[in-house]
Amino acid sequence: MKTFVVSGGTDGIGKAVALARLKQGDRVVVLGRNAEKGAALLAEADGSGAADRAHFVQVDLASVAGTRAAVADLLSRFESIDGLVLCAQHFRSERLVTEEGFENTFALYYLSRYVLSHGLAGALEKAAAPVIVNVCGPGVPMGEVRWDDLGREHGYTGIDALMQGSRLNDLLGVGFAQEHAGSPIRYVLLNPGGVQTSFSGEYDAEMAAQIDAMRAVAKPVEEGILPVLALLDTPPAEQVSASMMGEPLPLEGSAFDPEAARRLTEVTTGLLAARTH
Repeated sequence: MKTFVVSGGTDGIGKAVALARLKQGDRVVVLGRNAEKGAALLAEADGSGAADRAHFVQVDLASVAGTRAAVADLLSRFESIDGLVLCAQHFRSERLVTEEGFENTFALYYLSRYVLSHGLAGALEKAAAPVIVNVCGPGVPMGEVRWDDLGREHGYTGIDALMQGSRLNDLLGVGFAQEHAGSPIRYVLLNPGGVQTSFSGEYDAEMAAQIDAMRAVAKPVEEGILPVLALLDTPPAEQVSASMMGEPLPLEGSAFDPEAARRLTEVTTGLLAARTH
């Protein structure tokens, strides 16, 4: 029996992946903020006879302290982890700052994935074929890493913050491979394309209309998770890779620049040390 951890697993792609792995007989730990959705997931698992293999950890992944506590909890309960699936995301048309002083999208979409990836690396390395699947946005030609304003204090828009998060996650994958050179962990940056999820977010009228249009043409979630499930079954040979709707993407250009990845690792460790305990 394999053990998988899914962040943002109470809804959308994350939930569908969690239920699919439970159906396959695996153990799944879902991380999420909403206790009611967590209870609903556990009830669904119970109804399919998987209650003993389904776990829910309530955590606000926009909180670095909360994410670190979840990592410590997981490490205390599971000696090895076969796969980590990173899905947590929430769109905000209006800028929000967390209690720790981070812009919310930056904290949830990037920092939580950084902390989970590096924090669980030791447990992942004990598995036979460990893999991290970061469901993000490689291959999308949008987004600027504003090195002097990562928190988007100036000129914030929700889509700008989201697209910067996608570029940060591209560099996270490259940086993870740099920091864990020679590790058996395979890090995959996966863009699933448009998928019929809840599109978690707080939208202004203009963005809400765009989301409705996206929902109308998005693929069913059962189809959207197929590349994720395939990667969990058979991780790629490369230590870090990227794909869009199942098609490999070359790790070329500024999105995957090794020096930018090193810079981001340095900046991130500095931010976490200075503003969190």
